Amino acid sequence: MTKKILILPGDGIGPEIVAEAVKLLEVLRNQFGLAVEMEQGLIGGAAWDAAGHPLPEETLELARAADAVLLGAVGGPKWESLDISVRPEKGLLGIRSALELFANLRPAILYPQLASASALKAEVVAGLDIMIVRELTGGIYFGKPRGIRTLDSGERQGYNTLVYSESEIRRIGRVAFETALKRDRRVTSVDKANVLECTELWREVMEEVARDYPQVVLNHMYVDNAAMQLVRAPKQFDVVVTGNMFGDILSDAAAMLTGSIGMLPSASLDRQGKGMYEPIHGSAPDIAGQGIANPLATILSVAMLLRYSLEEQELAQRIEDAVQQVLGQGLRTADIDSEGCRRVSTEQMGDAVVAALLEQNR
Repeated sequence: MTKKILILPGDGIGPEIVAEAVKLLEVLRNQFGLAVEMEQGLIGGAAWDAAGHPLPEETLELARAADAVLLGAVGGPKWESLDISVRPEKGLLGIRSALELFANLRPAILYPQLASASALKAEVVAGLDIMIVRELTGGIYFGKPRGIRTLDSGERQGYNTLVYSESEIRRIGRVAFETALKRDRRVTSVDKANVLECTELWREVMEEVARDYPQVVLNHMYVDNAAMQLVRAPKQFDVVVTGNMFGDILSDAAAMLTGSIGMLPSASLDRQGKGMYEPIHGSAPDIAGQGIANPLATILSVAMLLRYSLEEQELAQRIEDAVQQVLGQGLRTADIDSEGCRRVSTEQMGDAVVAALLEQNR
């Protein structure tokens, strides 16, 4: 049965890195028998320019009909003067909410070839393999009331609401524990239960979920300590589960342990495993159009797409092996370049992964 993939290049470097991922998908379709068809849509600033909205209804319809979505990146200074309600990022938040993509999986893996590129000493990060499970459709990013108001004194005040329901916490907890069962069977739940009632409930519900998974060890950590521990001793973590804002921050911090944010993919899943896949880096408008962006996070996002939404485990592993092979050959984009390696462009890196993939099929 042919599966549908919606391609959303987005803004900044999005079209460049997505082009390399699409090239890979076409090879998988033509040479490996992957039964997929691809359609393209608009999101973010590109959608605003063309349709006057960061998430046009046409894009949303295509996303609902697709089996998986591959996204580049959204945003950039060009659209910062827009009202916050129609900025590119609202397109991203909107599609996550509309598709009920509540579980964000962000792996932080250090490839042995990139140990020297990490911000930490090699002995601290060697063998690093963390999965951050971030709740994606609740918390302070979506909570209401929110806004900017003027007080009786005439002073302006910004306000947002941090809110999580028991059911929201329970469902992301189950994703984390199920993920841990396939790994080292350890879950660290990150909260701020000492000062935030919302995360006090988070902790209580996580304890309840843990009772259904006696094979998994659960421990709790305040978010400030978790940030410190990621830098001090990151290999103590296996699966980290946390709310939307904390997960946003911690996953970007974890990215730098791996050498570059340009190496890390992500999956955002609904209850049935349908997902949107994207690199965790932003649109990087300062380097857009220069052909120097790292496409590997997007290519590895394709591997996650194959694994989680299309159930193509073997092809997913082939892509990951191809990336390992290319890194072993010493090929590097600017963000992961090091002495003794050969710097390549975005397109050249994509071509090298395709070549390594085809070599497996000989």
